[in-house]
Amino acid sequence: MEYTNAVLDHFRNPRNVGELEGANAIGKVGSPSCGDKMEMYLKIEDGIIKDAKFMTFGCAAAISSSSVATELLKGLTIEEALQLTNQRVVEELGGLPEAKIHCSVMVEEAVKAALEDYEERKKQGKA
Repeated sequence: MEYTNAVLDHFRNPRNVGELEGANAIGKVGSPSCGDKMEMYLKIEDGIIKDAKFMTFGCAAAISSSSVATELLKGLTIEEALQLTNQRVVEELGGLPEAKIHCSVMVEEAVKAALEDYEERKKQGKA
């Protein structure tokens, strides 16, 4: 399996790893078929994503997809973040092997889950 330099760079030097203190949006997803688990933490203020971190247990594609997504998310509005697709993540990484595309799909799902969590917290007055 051949990975791009961008995938290897984000795998070897992942950006924004760890739990985010003060996160008010948390998305957790997993893929039973491959065993990957992904947690996306966002800190949203005035409708803008001020910070993003992740914790991913998985392969190089899962970790690099999570890493690049956190970089793409910072500074986006909620509406813009909802438009983040797995295709955009794959483009930023210079491609992923076909068998690893599901890792980028998990990132998209984790972001959407985090944003749904944020909306739920807002309704409860906890965001």
